Amino acid sequence: MAQLVELQRHIALDDYEGVAQLSDAVRNLRQEAGRLVPILKDRRVWMVNSARQGGGVAEMLPSLIGLMRDLGVEANWLVMETAEPAFFPLTKRLHNLIHGQGDPNLGPAERELYDRVSRETADAVRGHVSPGDVVIIHDPQPMGAGAILRQTAEVAAIWQCHIGFDRDTPETQAAWAFLAAYAAPYDRAVFTAAEYIPACLAGRATIIPPAIDPLSHKNRDLPIHKLVGILVDAALVPPFGPVLTSPFPEPAQRLQRDGSWAPASQPDDIGLLFRPIVAQVSRWDRLKGFLPLMEGFVALKRSLEDGDGQPTRHRRAVELCRLVLAGPDPASIADDPEAREVLAEIGNAYGRLDPPLQEAIAILSLPMRSQKHNALMVNALQRCSDVVAQNSLREGFGLTATEAMWKRVAVMGSSAAGLRQQIRPGLDGWLIEDPEDTAEIARALGELLGDPHRREALARRAQQRVHDDFLVFTQVRRWLEVITEAAGARSR
Repeated sequence: MAQLVELQRHIALDDYEGVAQLSDAVRNLRQEAGRLVPILKDRRVWMVNSARQGGGVAEMLPSLIGLMRDLGVEANWLVMETAEPAFFPLTKRLHNLIHGQGDPNLGPAERELYDRVSRETADAVRGHVSPGDVVIIHDPQPMGAGAILRQTAEVAAIWQCHIGFDRDTPETQAAWAFLAAYAAPYDRAVFTAAEYIPACLAGRATIIPPAIDPLSHKNRDLPIHKLVGILVDAALVPPFGPVLTSPFPEPAQRLQRDGSWAPASQPDDIGLLFRPIVAQVSRWDRLKGFLPLMEGFVALKRSLEDGDGQPTRHRRAVELCRLVLAGPDPASIADDPEAREVLAEIGNAYGRLDPPLQEAIAILSLPMRSQKHNALMVNALQRCSDVVAQNSLREGFGLTATEAMWKRVAVMGSSAAGLRQQIRPGLDGWLIEDPEDTAEIARALGELLGDPHRREALARRAQQRVHDDFLVFTQVRRWLEVITEAAGARSR
């Protein structure tokens, strides 16, 4: 099956152009679109992925599609669906292998399953497309379906891979050996970094970095009253007084010491409005490095016991600091079957800590039934943070880092290839060399928490970095170039 997604909210180009910080980028996009969009006359563009919500792809597509429509491109969004219970565990395994992790032994059974679901998905998508259209397939889940469509329908096909690893390993070789046959029919491929391009797509690949929408619910400015209102409505802070808006139907949930879940303001206030906060907001994935980040934070707290002669302000910051680990409700993400297991592993590690350390750590599950409320919660959490961490063992790009950089928050990332594309060490963020080295994590957090002037300088330059390179307007322009090129090649 393939479900057509209707956009629920669209911000027009005129809205962006009315923002002083964004107006030049919008005018440049309009000028370039005036040259490219006429080439796509009578052609539709179809974006196909595997999830309507959760993860960077699902977050980027509404803005990308909405702006394309504003520029005169008939763009649409399809989400693949399957009743095969083993399919998404298989594609999660491929995802991990592309990142250099997991069991590389893929056999005929996996091939047969992938082929069967790909044929079913191709049949479903074929009912939507017309000759001359351009189909853009996102990531490995629908990749086989796009290859079949390219061979059986008069369409141009582009595959975008949002993940990758900058080293060649037996695991990555197994993944690309499995996917190579499906890569062959595509007109073009798109990656987020040159290091990710495999041999089977060399010469047909283009680099388009992901981007954020600066006026989306997740990234727009939040005046102080709005920020506090969101925190209260989401049960992230207790209500210190009356607020204008009603509580969210589903509040943020916080892991309790007995393993149960309750609204996030229980059993006590996290301290988002008063304490120094280190936060990581990501999908519940082992490759996101939640556990070593928590262990590094614990090591930082325990360093206070050593009497290391740190200045009073520094010690006070570490004493008061709290760590927030947040991610989406795992039940809401159909294409990530490991999320429950990963959250349980983090919860088990939390449960083994001494009570004072448990008090200093908040593990949050953010509901996804309302995408708007979820996005506002993430926005508020990031804006309340002194340091946003993205301690990924592997990272295709890492939009959570981009989001925090745009909000002028100091970012501590790992040396994973995707984060290196964004963060220039010492200039607009801090990079951890080894995301599993808890001592290095503790040192980095300690230095950032103890030096507010350094944090501010990094954060200021980080926002400029995103403005120049990672806003949606640049992404739309690059996509128009690739789409028109693929459409023209298909016609010839």
